[in-house]
Amino acid sequence: MQKIIINKKYYGKIEIPQTKNSFRIFNTVKNQIAQNKLLNVNTIYSKNFQKKLTEHYQVGGSADEIEELEFYILLGETLHFKTEDAQVLKQKIEQVTDTAHVNLNISKRLTLLNKKRVKTSQKYLFWDIENFSNIPPMFFHLIEPYEIEDKDIYIAANPDSLYLYKAQWDAEFYDFSKSFDSFNFTKCDHGKDVADTVLLDNFKNLKVKNSDIYLMTYDRELKERFLKDLGQNNLYIMGKK
Repeated sequence: MQKIIINKKYYGKIEIPQTKNSFRIFNTVKNQIAQNKLLNVNTIYSKNFQKKLTEHYQVGGSADEIEELEFYILLGETLHFKTEDAQVLKQKIEQVTDTAHVNLNISKRLTLLNKKRVKTSQKYLFWDIENFSNIPPMFFHLIEPYEIEDKDIYIAANPDSLYLYKAQWDAEFYDFSKSFDSFNFTKCDHGKDVADTVLLDNFKNLKVKNSDIYLMTYDRELKERFLKDLGQNNLYIMGKK
């Protein structure tokens, strides 16, 4: 674990992946923040390199870069800078690879967000699919092994994301004999954070107690909103490896 100290301020610890660019990314992010400069994905990868990652089909390719982008996104959560462009790049890379999806073991990265665990008898999944679109590992490592029933899975997506990715998502759901109609799916209106609010409202309207809540998103604000209204439940999110 590596301590994060910027301008003598301690931000916590983070595990740095064992890839060739991870330490460079870590130091670049720290330097940019220390100098009060804006961060974006172009800071860590050149535009030409990004193009190379997304324009050629590679079976199982770009695994290191996907891991580095996940690391960059976690840094964004810790240091409070926006990472939407990195999330978009990661999604584009995954569209031109086969095994990048399968290699993500969600079960090993589940982290309990609330400080005290409560005894539970039910499980619910709230899935921000446009922010966390890794469909095969969701089934392989979460839905199937944890036996989360279709009726207890809530998914929401905005029209723009559905226009761009619904055909791909439908195909991947089909591999598991599912479709959007298998779950509690809401096609939202246009606007930023609409899908996030729908998922939170789904959770609040259920008024569940003593349940395990699995929230699949990289969105730090949505995690905080769920935690604020958690009640007597356990909230599991994607954590560090």
